[in-house]
Amino acid sequence: MELTRAVARSLWGWFDSSATPNFAAEGKRIDWLRVTPFVAMHLACLSVFWVGVSATALAVAAVLFALRMFAITGFYHRYFSHRAFRTSRAAQFVFALLGTTAIQRGPLWWASHHRHHHAHADQPEDAHSARRHGFLWSHAGWFLAPASFGTRTERVLDFTRFPELRFLDRFDIVVPILLGAMLFLIDLQVFVWGFCVSTVALYHATFTINSLAHRFGSRRYATRDDSRNNFWLALVTFGEGWHNNHHHYPRAARQGFYWWEIDLTWYGLRLLAALGVIWDLRPVPAEVRDARALCK
Repeated sequence: MELTRAVARSLWGWFDSSATPNFAAEGKRIDWLRVTPFVAMHLACLSVFWVGVSATALAVAAVLFALRMFAITGFYHRYFSHRAFRTSRAAQFVFALLGTTAIQRGPLWWASHHRHHHAHADQPEDAHSARRHGFLWSHAGWFLAPASFGTRTERVLDFTRFPELRFLDRFDIVVPILLGAMLFLIDLQVFVWGFCVSTVALYHATFTINSLAHRFGSRRYATRDDSRNNFWLALVTFGEGWHNNHHHYPRAARQGFYWWEIDLTWYGLRLLAALGVIWDLRPVPAEVRDARALCK
């Protein structure tokens, strides 16, 4: 009976994230039934050998990668996690909705775990520290563990007051299912490339910031963690690769502190600010940017 309940909870957890709260005592255990859709998404990418490729499919994949990456980096990260700018309730919801299509769970979940990461960066409490838990766990293992399934609501009380965000957070899989169904109805090839391949690429690009950006790159600032600046990761993740900059001053809306540090998310946010969609972008104070407390 207990096994049946556990299986039912895992299955229902595909649709209702509140069915799988934090189970900190379970530690490094992956609930393979619960994460079957994640594994299936990777396997579905192999179907490119059967459906082939076209310019249209690649274009759809590229556009969906870019839009969803911006929603994650600009809003899940810089807005919901760090309040690096202000926006309206309507725009907040629209970009949270777009963020859920990346299938990286809801905005409250994402922000709460990221705030927890900054509070305990590369300490034992940090669920995705490469130093503490190894590369594979920091890259994706932690994301698949029951200990990380629930939203740390105590860390996002500033956003839990919005019922629409709570709904998106609880039923975060609904919008991706609708997106996938729409692409499938358009064309199987477009579905495989635009949904499956694009989403898996988005997964692992985002995950590199937890794993590779704490292992490889340069350190401009002597932060208490292992964060690194990595040009290549910054390109792939629209600016998130300037990770040592970010850990030095997380409140800023930009992570490429200097003009030569390419930060595509920052450029997108500047455009939205010019259009009046967002405002009050937090700058990097000159004295913070120019601090040269280099690590030995």
